Amino acid sequence: MTALEAEVHARLEGLEADAFLARLDVVRADLVEALTVVYGDSAELLDALIADALDAAAARSVDLRRIDRRREVDPTWFLSQDLVGYVCYADRFAGDLGGVAKHVDYLAELGVGYLHLMPLLRPREGENDGGYAVADYDAVDPRLGTVADLEALAATLHERGISLCVDLVLNHTAQEHEWAQRALAGDPTYRDFYRFFPDRTEPDEYERTLHEVFPDMAPGSFTQLPGTGEWVWTTFHEFQWDLNWANPEVFRAMLGVLLRLANRGVDVVRLDAAPFLWKRKGTNCLNQPEAHRILQAIKALTRLAAPGLVLKAEAIVGPDQLVPYLGGHEHHRPECDLAYDNQLMVMLWNTLATRDARLARQALGRRTPPPAGTGWVTYVRCHDDIGWAVDDGDAWAVGLDPAAHRRFLVDFYAGSHPGSFARGARFGDNPETGDARTSGAAASLAGLDHALDSEEPDQVDAALRRLETLHAVVFSYGGIPLIYMGDELAQRNDDEWAADPAHSDDNRWLHRPRMDWAAAARRVRSDTVEGRAFAAMSRLVGARQASPSLRSDGSVTVLEVEPTSVLAYVRRHPRAEPLLVLANFSDRPAAVADEVLRRAGISAPVHVHSSVGTFEHVGASVHLPAWGFVWVRQSA
Repeated sequence: MTALEAEVHARLEGLEADAFLARLDVVRADLVEALTVVYGDSAELLDALIADALDAAAARSVDLRRIDRRREVDPTWFLSQDLVGYVCYADRFAGDLGGVAKHVDYLAELGVGYLHLMPLLRPREGENDGGYAVADYDAVDPRLGTVADLEALAATLHERGISLCVDLVLNHTAQEHEWAQRALAGDPTYRDFYRFFPDRTEPDEYERTLHEVFPDMAPGSFTQLPGTGEWVWTTFHEFQWDLNWANPEVFRAMLGVLLRLANRGVDVVRLDAAPFLWKRKGTNCLNQPEAHRILQAIKALTRLAAPGLVLKAEAIVGPDQLVPYLGGHEHHRPECDLAYDNQLMVMLWNTLATRDARLARQALGRRTPPPAGTGWVTYVRCHDDIGWAVDDGDAWAVGLDPAAHRRFLVDFYAGSHPGSFARGARFGDNPETGDARTSGAAASLAGLDHALDSEEPDQVDAALRRLETLHAVVFSYGGIPLIYMGDELAQRNDDEWAADPAHSDDNRWLHRPRMDWAAAARRVRSDTVEGRAFAAMSRLVGARQASPSLRSDGSVTVLEVEPTSVLAYVRRHPRAEPLLVLANFSDRPAAVADEVLRRAGISAPVHVHSSVGTFEHVGASVHLPAWGFVWVRQSA
């Protein structure tokens, strides 16, 4: 028995020790390779990290180890069609973590099996980028509760079969974090946790090729420190200092943070700003090879210490750069388990504005699928702005000028384009490039504010159908569908968003309203907007959960159909019959030639779900209402 084996058996019980050593055999090659590429061949670092993983494994509770065992038996548990997610800020949903626990029945009623609570670790006081400027990774925001409250909530959710997702900001800390404060005080250990520069020479060299994240609110990627005159790397805001991941001690410290979150009952960790971890002159400092190797090493070590944990990459990058975050490299290397399908979200809003699915067909039809055992998370809206990531090549392929089209989308969803039904706002205007992004709640962007102001019932119907059809695609295209808080009630923009001085200059709070529990109480009434929206969402959840072909590890094939307002695709999975989805993004009804059924492999169609409750197959056509959809499968 080696010294390591003896140590493992001394720290863990017999079967747990054997399992830890077996997992080490599985991940060792990936771990060594990744660490060597980033930090060189260091047996000392490898031994220290394995020891850290062993410490975390030994500290893991019996209940969490039981969850680990179940997930090791079913490693694709998170790809089940049963899993539907919900995303919210704890304070805006229910006041604090204790309040969230009191509303678990509401989540269960909706069919939620995955709850993502937006940043809840202790942020800096005042402006904090919505919680993404963390001052203490090992404390909960005191306005939300304590670490004990987080652990209690996780346990409550687990009792109801709901997994908990929490954010971990990898790229930066708040300037108030202990590490940053010790660096400011001159501690050489923590000076190397960040990237300091004595003058503008190197920052200027880097900035020739860097992309500004917040050009209007926080231009540039470096901030001068008033006390020393030095410059520190700040990709996002001047109070968010980028960590120096070239320092292995940063890797080790952040791994410790991640494993402590796992041991508090967190099931999924959203790795925020993952593409930004590595800096290289002459590049945009995104998606660098070392950033992927860092994530691969993190994955290996979390598999070792907490095998039930899932890693979700927050990588809002182009589709060609996204699949590698799921391990899709020339040779597969395990990395993250989940990644955001930002492109699907962008294509849906594009199709809603244009009433034309050709750009979506072009962009979605050429994508590389995620590697086996991984998947997307899909969504109509999230907490962030919508960046109009329309690939130039895709735009030209369907006859669109990409720059002009992006400007159209910004104008349309700001409500400034003639005929627009949207009520959003421009965000992140870049005066040099003319680029901008979009803020706004899903219902408001889909036209509900405009419809209610018009007092025309048919306009309200159209807005609600748009919202339902958007979610019908998100629930069926492939991935874990996420419901953003309030969308199940068609909750609209928060017109008072600027009243809070902590975020009065950030209009993304337009679509971060507080949960309207009075509106939620109306969900049982079919004569209310809330009741209609909640019923539609509940039906989608039920239909998805009853459809094995919608497992997240199935395949999707985009189909070309007429009219061009219809997005068509077929879902296939070895465990189920094929399922065809047709979604009409038009103010007018559409008729699709029923030849599409044959192309989908469906000879005996069975209605699964639709916006009108039936499968309208008349003559040689499938009929869709305006802003309507249908799911139909092959008879078993």
